[in-house]
Amino acid sequence: MSIDNPNTNTIKLILVGDTGTGKTNLISVTAGFGFNTNSLTTTSCSYIQKVYTKNGKEYKINLWDTIGQEKYRSLTKIFIKDSKIVIYAYDITNKDSFESLKYWKSIIDNILGDDIITGVVGNKIDLYLNEQVEESEGRKYAEEIGAKFLLTSAKISPNEFSDFIGDLLDDYLSKNQFEIPRKESVSLRKRVEVKKNNKWC
Repeated sequence: MSIDNPNTNTIKLILVGDTGTGKTNLISVTAGFGFNTNSLTTTSCSYIQKVYTKNGKEYKINLWDTIGQEKYRSLTKIFIKDSKIVIYAYDITNKDSFESLKYWKSIIDNILGDDIITGVVGNKIDLYLNEQVEESEGRKYAEEIGAKFLLTSAKISPNEFSDFIGDLLDDYLSKNQFEIPRKESVSLRKRVEVKKNNKWC
């Protein structure tokens, strides 16, 4: 099936978190562009599209990379609107980036409410010797907010994040599948002729 098929669904996914958490590289490796050691801090919101096939149907996922810097956060809020899937990212070597997830969630809740699919990603496990956030902490937070959890590295495990998005897409499709309207049941009543008082009713 061609990705230009007019029946293809498009779903907006937004990745939020502090600057330096590796959001841009997570999206880059998922899109097949590879890991960029010299990746610069994101200063604008943009997206890359990736196509997933589920049950013989294609879904275009627009992966939005947002600005994590404090001075740009008001701009980031504009791009959150209409997101169907939200992923909170933190750097396991930066405790502050993990603590900031509560801030990002408050922003998401105010704009999107809680009727969305969410994930929590702890990035940069290749730097485990400098770990400041244990896996149990990240997993616990994900459970508290009802999100799926992933501990990964955009640098050494490029396929994990893509598979994680696929799992979130499964959750989205399961939650939002349209039920096939039931056809109104037409009961064919047999005409029962009852003779009463020599009359047919």
